[in-house]
Amino acid sequence: MNTEIVTSININATPEKIWKTLLDFDAYPQWNPFISSISGVAEIGNTLEVQIESMKFKPVVLESIPSTELRWIGKLLFKGLFDGEHRFFLKDNKDGSTTFTQSEKFKGVLVPLFSKKINTEIKNGFINMNKSLKNTVEELNF
Repeated sequence: MNTEIVTSININATPEKIWKTLLDFDAYPQWNPFISSISGVAEIGNTLEVQIESMKFKPVVLESIPSTELRWIGKLLFKGLFDGEHRFFLKDNKDGSTTFTQSEKFKGVLVPLFSKKINTEIKNGFINMNKSLKNTVEELNF
């Protein structure tokens, strides 16, 4: 079974400013209410270490296009059980603002067991992170 969640927010900043904040993994504990830490280098093929609440996982970077897209895939224990392809996408609105989209495609045999959590807690986590990213980046503009 597959499930996808998609959240977006308009941020009054350029994609470059948002990207800089998004890739400043050391600062995540200061502003990010959802992802408490990330370590590693966001380059294709690299493994990151991500912590969300008490869950730690090691996703592999699938795409890293500066100021545009960061995408990784993570798994629970082994592939096919509970996999998540996470994506941050920045669309330049050409007016000084950017539409930031955070999404994740979940696949695997355990997805149905977690569908309620995915559509409530995880989706709310994305929304809260998006709002916090917006506030953090917009405060840096002043």
